[in-house]
Amino acid sequence: MASRPDLITRRPEGLYCEAGDFYIDPWRPVSRAVITHAHADHCREGHEAYLAHRDAEGLMRSRVGPDMRLRGLAYGEALQVGDVTISLHPAGHVLGSAQVRVEHRGEVWVVSGDYFVSGAGDANTTCAPFEPVRCDVFITEATFALPIYRWAPQTEVIGEMRAWWADCAAQGKHALLMGYSLGKAQRLIAGLATADAPGPVLVHAAVARLNAAYREAGVALPDVETVTPETSFKALRGALVIAPPAVQDSRWAKALGPHSDAFASGWMRLRGARRRRSVDRGFVFSDHADWPGLLSAIQSTGAQRVIVTHGDEGALVRYLGELGLQAEAFATEYGDEALAGAESGT
Repeated sequence: MASRPDLITRRPEGLYCEAGDFYIDPWRPVSRAVITHAHADHCREGHEAYLAHRDAEGLMRSRVGPDMRLRGLAYGEALQVGDVTISLHPAGHVLGSAQVRVEHRGEVWVVSGDYFVSGAGDANTTCAPFEPVRCDVFITEATFALPIYRWAPQTEVIGEMRAWWADCAAQGKHALLMGYSLGKAQRLIAGLATADAPGPVLVHAAVARLNAAYREAGVALPDVETVTPETSFKALRGALVIAPPAVQDSRWAKALGPHSDAFASGWMRLRGARRRRSVDRGFVFSDHADWPGLLSAIQSTGAQRVIVTHGDEGALVRYLGELGLQAEAFATEYGDEALAGAESGT
């Protein structure tokens, strides 16, 4: 009996499902795009029609344009597209992030997009947590697919950030904490803008715009002040300012006056990455799965075939092969370079 053709394949435009005639997170303009989440490396301009989780709608319109042709689905809602059935399931990465489940004649493939599962057992409190989806083939991200990447409990990392902030305040300095505007910034706000905070919390305008989309989707973020040209940092004491990485060493950052800067990212696990960033502090704080989280997520799907994308594909493919799984890699155009390029415009 002849084997079935692959339900999802890689084309120059992106990951393509021929049976449904659509792409998932394409990196070239296409007619129909299913989007896993609103980060710029996965949600790009130029597609004719978009499908995504309904909570991502505000974020996507703020980045692609208010008049984009977009249909939103609830988690678990089934939609027939061509000869396949699509449903979206929580990925735990950012607001509205979704794994894409595609079923065709009894065969199930799942495309993870970016997702957050931590070996420490944490969940992202600003969006729906990752939900394992049983499937035959799992297409997984591999951003941090090396054993060195193991996240500490997020309460521990938030505590380290708070101690650094308090130390800055004691020295008469503000604290500039940099992280991506979408997802990372909202987690930082949720963890740090509390009643017992060492000082006031302010955010860059790019963060404030995305905060509004979170609140419109029902996420109860703490109230924070937006930095404007009228903000007087001389009148503030021990402020924490949350901003995208592009502000580092900019005129905007210099306007804060005396301050210490830090970067929150999973890449801060590497000493070289901290050194290249040239920041005073690096906090290991990621919205992606760590090594134990990746392995746990893959195991939970029950998939016997795993396709690895964007990250340390080789290491994960080899390890999964040693576990007896059929593992291979797709080359994609996702990742921090594309995302950083989008952030530089904020």
